[in-house]
Amino acid sequence: MSEQRFGEFVAVRRHEHVAELVLDRPKAMNAVSTEMARSIGAACDALAADPSVRVTVLTSSNDRAFCVGADLKERNSFTDAELVRQRPVARGAYTGVLELPMPAIAAVHGFALGGGYELALACDIIVADETAVIGLPEVSVGVIPGGGGTQLLPRRVGAARAAQLVFTAERLQWDEAERMGLVDRIAEDARTGALELAAKIAANSPVGLRAAKRAMRLGQGLDLRAGLEVEDAAWRSVAFSGDRAEGVAAFNEKRKPEWPGE
Repeated sequence: MSEQRFGEFVAVRRHEHVAELVLDRPKAMNAVSTEMARSIGAACDALAADPSVRVTVLTSSNDRAFCVGADLKERNSFTDAELVRQRPVARGAYTGVLELPMPAIAAVHGFALGGGYELALACDIIVADETAVIGLPEVSVGVIPGGGGTQLLPRRVGAARAAQLVFTAERLQWDEAERMGLVDRIAEDARTGALELAAKIAANSPVGLRAAKRAMRLGQGLDLRAGLEVEDAAWRSVAFSGDRAEGVAAFNEKRKPEWPGE
């Protein structure tokens, strides 16, 4: 297993074709400072440009929290002008995860609050364990979810359930979070479960995985006819690929495919 650092607070570990993006600011329970946000964005840019990465798993090095959101101690020291300048850096962290071209899985252990849960929402699948505590408490401190929460959560669970979580600012334990659809799978240990799921996904065609994600993301919110056109364009992008040829050949030869990734 190799590791690459992005600043002080973010690491990327490679498990063959699975990349583990580790939030590594344990003393602050992974509160996202400006420096950490910049590092998350840089790590995501590097992963997006690496065709050998088939799945990314977002994890935490802290045993109590996935991420507790924005660094409010840092924010408290900002002038209005500094807050305005910091905003694009903060957004870059969330959009970096959201725009990863390969499947992304969040492993939620402990607190996932505010921007921490928004990082998980930016992933395609959220795996949690029984330590998980989920919440978007921003209105309790006079702001709103600003890392995609007001847009991603309604798309995940519907408008009314999203409104309940945002407006009440309440924290939900793992079982209620699962019941409401705020997480997708419960594992005995979130990181282990997420990495196992990632390995299963990574056995499939990298070209197919990226095209399927692109079709689902671009088609979301469109009417059916327009969505099917998005799907058709994605199909055409893989129909004549090396992965498609290898997949068909391996099926007929009853062997494991060796994906060229192109």
